[in-house]
Amino acid sequence: MATDGPGRAPATDAAAALLTRLVERGLRHIVLSPGSRSQGLALVAAELEARGLIRLHVRIDERVAGFTALGIGREDRMPAVVVCTSGTAVANFLPAVLEAHHSGVPLLLLTADRPPELRGIGANQATRQPGMFSGFVRLESDLPVAEALAESAEADEVAAFRAAADEGWDAAVGSGSRVAGPVHLNIPFREPLAGELPGWVPSSSAEDAASDPTEADVEAETVEAEWGAHYQGGGGVGAALEVVESEPVVLEAGPRTVVVAGADAGPDAEELAHAGGFPLIAEIVSGARYGRHLVHGYRTLLSDAELGGRVERVVVFGHPTLSREVARLLSRSDVEVMAVRGPGEQLNLNGVTVAVDDVTAARGTGDRDWLGAWMRASRDQVVDLSPAAPDADALSSAVPAERLGAISAELGAIRAPVDRAALVDAVWRATWPHDRLLFGSSRLVRVADELLGGKKVPVHANRGLAGIDGTIATGLGIAAASQRGAVPGVTRVLLGDLAFLHDVGALLHPAAEDEPRIQVIVGNDGGGTIFDGLEVAGVASPPAFDRVQYTPQTARLEELARAYGWEYQRITTRGALDQALTSPAGGRQIIEVSLSR
Repeated sequence: MATDGPGRAPATDAAAALLTRLVERGLRHIVLSPGSRSQGLALVAAELEARGLIRLHVRIDERVAGFTALGIGREDRMPAVVVCTSGTAVANFLPAVLEAHHSGVPLLLLTADRPPELRGIGANQATRQPGMFSGFVRLESDLPVAEALAESAEADEVAAFRAAADEGWDAAVGSGSRVAGPVHLNIPFREPLAGELPGWVPSSSAEDAASDPTEADVEAETVEAEWGAHYQGGGGVGAALEVVESEPVVLEAGPRTVVVAGADAGPDAEELAHAGGFPLIAEIVSGARYGRHLVHGYRTLLSDAELGGRVERVVVFGHPTLSREVARLLSRSDVEVMAVRGPGEQLNLNGVTVAVDDVTAARGTGDRDWLGAWMRASRDQVVDLSPAAPDADALSSAVPAERLGAISAELGAIRAPVDRAALVDAVWRATWPHDRLLFGSSRLVRVADELLGGKKVPVHANRGLAGIDGTIATGLGIAAASQRGAVPGVTRVLLGDLAFLHDVGALLHPAAEDEPRIQVIVGNDGGGTIFDGLEVAGVASPPAFDRVQYTPQTARLEELARAYGWEYQRITTRGALDQALTSPAGGRQIIEVSLSR
């Protein structure tokens, strides 16, 4: 193969052209898994990290890598690049790709591949990678093999790969009329697979990158702001949807209206409810669970014929998934449903949902009697989970019996065992706007949704498909994206024991990378108790139910924590839990809370 100098390789030039152009477009994070065919991409990424141009995250498990990149995209609202070698490595990205597609999270896959002549002939580690994610990506492209070495950044062969980077970036962030989501660039490489870095790769340093904003920084911030304005859940439009793409829909007075906020709805839902005088039904994962019109105990109230039964119009933001009562409401043919479009899959449970780009409320839209009925009923549904306040008078009393009684009551409150309600309440109380909270798809998120009150904090959840895949990895990606420089805050991941064990490989953290401030709080009830509340519990025999649904486990989480280098605490009382959550977190912590079935 021809070369223009010792140590040069077309594979390296192609990798450099792709990655440096993505950096120019605003790329901040590269997540990669090691491999032979992808070594050119990996070594260029390592050099870009050394020059202070990107942050590099190395994960040996491609599924973990995919969800780490997904977490970064969730928090940053900008795509992270995830890199892997050929073969089964690529297939391990599929769960993260599916979640990114259904949630509308930007994600950019660069998968190394064998050249075309080695496909379909039984060559080692070669499979049909092009089209592997067909139907779930905003763009897929099988790039040409780099044939000749490029002498300058303006050479045609370099320009072709830079153009591919532009096209991939634009598709991932949802430029133009497209919606944000995953993108797949498949890159075949011939040997030699790596060589010297071309001289036209930009040189920088960590100090330079942290000082004055570059043109790429400005572009990245602009795209982030524009994309963030539409980050409300929803997204691609189904065939049965009526699409309104002109001026914002103005809600006029008349129909009895509620606003529903599902996963990733964001503050727009609360703003519309406030402006229009509508009751707000906000899931705990919506990012809209706050405000004067928030409805407590919405599941009960939706089942009330005088409230839920009289709803005539619903405006939906995001992707509601946590209650059957909301699903039933949105499936009713006698209710006018408007779903605000966002980057995820569009909602259309009743077959006639209207997809709209924006909604505003006309002056005087709200029905005061309607809102008042919901707010009165809501007050009756408020659950006070806070521990009883100490009896200050009795504690300071000179009467021994009174003082001892108060002390005994206070100790009893501190030593009270933790149940699911107390666990979700403690985590919610400990989390503030500078923190991040990720709910796993476990029983705990439903308990939180049923019981917790309003609070304006950043909340994440992989509710696009509501799988338990990659929960810890997603949290680590959120931490990596949110904890830049001296920015304060802790990322908390609240999940069940099976979701924790499903992603235990994500606990492996390279010593060369910054320590994230993260608390993984595991509600350990010894198996999948979420199935206890489903129909299967009344159908299956107890032995069969335990064997194939509950799936009991006795894993020693403390030993797992120690093996992976995480701090560990096992909590049994509310007082200890509050202390563990609010103590300064200097690194990676696992907090195990034992729960009864």
